[in-house]
Amino acid sequence: MVGKKKRNNGIILTLVGILIAVYILFPFYLVVMNSFKKQAAIVANPISVANASFAQFKTNIDTVVNNSNFNFWYAFGTSALITILSLVLLAVLGAMAAWVISRNNKKKWATAIYMVFIASMIIPFQVVMLPLISTFRDVGKFVGISMLQSVPGAIFAYCGFGGAMTVFILTGFIKGVPYDLEEAAAIDGCSPEGTFFKIIFPLLTPVVTTVTILNGMWIWNDYLLPSLMLGQNGKVKTLPVAVQAFVGSYVKQWDLILTAALLAILPMIIVFLIGQKQIMHGMVEGAVKG
Repeated sequence: MVGKKKRNNGIILTLVGILIAVYILFPFYLVVMNSFKKQAAIVANPISVANASFAQFKTNIDTVVNNSNFNFWYAFGTSALITILSLVLLAVLGAMAAWVISRNNKKKWATAIYMVFIASMIIPFQVVMLPLISTFRDVGKFVGISMLQSVPGAIFAYCGFGGAMTVFILTGFIKGVPYDLEEAAAIDGCSPEGTFFKIIFPLLTPVVTTVTILNGMWIWNDYLLPSLMLGQNGKVKTLPVAVQAFVGSYVKQWDLILTAALLAILPMIIVFLIGQKQIMHGMVEGAVKG
């Protein structure tokens, strides 16, 4: 009787899991399927697989890539530059901050800083997005570097908004690293900088990889922040912002919009499929060590 009940519960949970998976993957299905269609076929029936063909998909890709308003390769390069530099800075600076906080966790100033990082995670971006623009404009005037409609400004913003989660995850992991390693390094005459880069940072490889993948997917796919920082009519555009080139006031080119969206998300899908085991491994290790 107990075995039959467990089997029934397993079947129910499996069905619920399948329904949730279908619900989550359905928008992705619409993007992929309609990338193989013409505009008229999409408007007629966006769910149907009828009229979908590889020839039309190739035509859509050629139109998107060669469209002068979209400027695919320039937008791709901009997204890659912003994402890579932001991830490098988040990994290095976040690990430094987490190391200092974890090794001084009994001091009030370290606890206060850590609480500020945690508190910033619960503040929605929509609350600060308007003050953000005016603040970055003033900062740009002060430092003499344009922070709006520029790559440095976008990188600076992503480092700020991504720093909280990075520090939170890395701090939990570093707490599990034996302090004896640092004491032995100090006895051997290693400087604090050398201790961090030669001993601590290499040990953080699993969790840093996890944080990098999570931040990378967020930064690459983000639309709201770059649309505010870079503007939709500026010269510097990331891929999600550049897709707006196919959205007019009266006409929306759905075949090109969905094809461009598919090209934009493909790199992150590949990265996630390759690194999904590493993501789970790093998250579990960070939670256990914390």
